[in-house]
Amino acid sequence: MTSQDLAHMFTVLKSDLNQTAFEIDIAAAAPLAEGLVRLRINSFALTSNNITYAAFGDAMKYWNFFPVATTATTAAGKARGCIPVWGFADVTESRAEGLTVGERIYGYFPMATHAVLQPARVSASSFVDAAAHRVGLHPVYNQYTRCAADPGYAPTQESHIALLRPLFTTSFLIDDFLAEHDCFGAKAVLLSSASSKTAYGTAFCLSQRRGTATEVKVIGLTSAANAAFTRGLGCYDQVITYDEVALLPADVPTVYVDMSGSAAVRAAVHRHFNDALKHSCAVGGTHWDELNAKDAADAADPAQPAKHLPGPRPTLFFAPAQIKKRVDDWGTAGLNQRTRAAWTAFMQRVTNPAAPWLTVVSATGAVAVQAVYQELLSGHTRPQQGHMLSF
Repeated sequence: MTSQDLAHMFTVLKSDLNQTAFEIDIAAAAPLAEGLVRLRINSFALTSNNITYAAFGDAMKYWNFFPVATTATTAAGKARGCIPVWGFADVTESRAEGLTVGERIYGYFPMATHAVLQPARVSASSFVDAAAHRVGLHPVYNQYTRCAADPGYAPTQESHIALLRPLFTTSFLIDDFLAEHDCFGAKAVLLSSASSKTAYGTAFCLSQRRGTATEVKVIGLTSAANAAFTRGLGCYDQVITYDEVALLPADVPTVYVDMSGSAAVRAAVHRHFNDALKHSCAVGGTHWDELNAKDAADAADPAQPAKHLPGPRPTLFFAPAQIKKRVDDWGTAGLNQRTRAAWTAFMQRVTNPAAPWLTVVSATGAVAVQAVYQELLSGHTRPQQGHMLSF
């Protein structure tokens, strides 16, 4: 690696997500050992989903994927973390059998200029990172796709793939989880942060059940600023703002899908529906500033004491666990077939030229990344936009 192409990493203070740095990545800049591959990260998506990774970084081990080496900019006792992102990278140096310089790779990367991986189980279509520090982490995040062999890949679709595919996979799995449990006997599903991409992906999947025996009313819960956008999507049967929860019929059996992580909103929903709330599903943390370490621990560990709220105990939805179950039930090919069909239908609606749901906004450089990150952290990004970034 030349001095003109030094590896850098965007890091945040784990105890204060507002505190960021763009620093030399010692590990990624080191000479490449046998069996490793170095990639130049070309572009990555940055969404509220990544803020969730940071908010649950310790509880869900998201910080462990890309450890931050100690540098002069890391103050004593102030642990820094690197937020994982989904994106595309090119192989720039390879000492791993089967991978060649110039290949395009899609997968889970650090917010950085470069990544060094240890490929294993290399096939024509994919490989896994077998680095020692990732062995105990969920394998879903350790899988990398070789774009040349991916039937769903097209260079013109990279932005939508990075921005939406990981989120829509979660959306598909939430819908599948609810269907598997007959929606816990509920007649309505209430989704907070309804303008978020994971939420409206879930609402889209639920809306595909209209006119069938598994149909439920899909209600979006959002801010006043995002209400018009959310209503315009057409996948929600009803959209209300956070201060209107009390207007919903309290006796209708309802499932709450919590994308916001807001303790205040969760409490309002539980107290309003009481025993009519059939399931409370915690998914995201877009209201990251209302989370604390105990909130994250309680959500991640069902053995923790329940909150003093009426209705069912909030339970964390962990997408990789549902993936494992469905791989056991359907096989990998069966799961892929179902998700591809749902993704194709979703993309047709998202990219409808007459009324697209998503506008891609691209930017380059550490200053631009910092600006988008702070916008997401403060909740000021526009829901119709998706940010594709690079260093």
